[in-house]
Amino acid sequence: MDSQGLKVKICGIRALDDALVAAEAGADLIGMVFVPERHRRITPKEAKAIVDGVRNSGPPAPRIVGLFADQSIEEVAGVVEFCGLDLAQLCGQESVEFAGQVGCDVIKVVHVAESATASDDAGTGDRVKEFSGVGHLVTLDRYVEGIQGGTGKGFDWDVAASLSQAGHPFLLAGGLTAENVSDAITMVKPWGVDVSSGVETDSKKDHAKIRDFMHNARAAAKSING
Repeated sequence: MDSQGLKVKICGIRALDDALVAAEAGADLIGMVFVPERHRRITPKEAKAIVDGVRNSGPPAPRIVGLFADQSIEEVAGVVEFCGLDLAQLCGQESVEFAGQVGCDVIKVVHVAESATASDDAGTGDRVKEFSGVGHLVTLDRYVEGIQGGTGKGFDWDVAASLSQAGHPFLLAGGLTAENVSDAITMVKPWGVDVSSGVETDSKKDHAKIRDFMHNARAAAKSING
């Protein structure tokens, strides 16, 4: 991994100025939520304005991700096309077959049980292989009953580290902040990191926290590369 090899995703974007700060700070991906009844959800019309604003701000623009969970393929594909999204992140119980019908690149969230350990990952590795084996990206996030990601809760990083050592690329999510992202990258050596609530203050994106997160993530990746 080199400092530019590590991918950083800033998720839960709801305003153009937040997206532009993330882009200027060097984010590789930004995410917007389309999952019903999630407090960060925005409408496709709002999202399209953000997509257009980011892409018109000049290169290099981050890749833009839409988050969905257990929604119909018609809804997912329709939002992807309308907004011009680069990727769809599937946060529910979607199958490999569903992911193959979306019409763009896919990130599949694999939820890690709180009880999972490196020696007994509760099926996490099998789920990662199922999706990554056919070319999809994977995000590892903490499982919390009734919530499809975005919880801000962490899990045992030993589980993720063992998967990384086995050669499986993934984005690490769940409880990351500017304060702990360096330790996470050093220990896990993920393909990328994914943050939402960890760069917020009072449930709103905090521009200083976005910049600090980006700086610390890049510095940790550069240190590993040596």
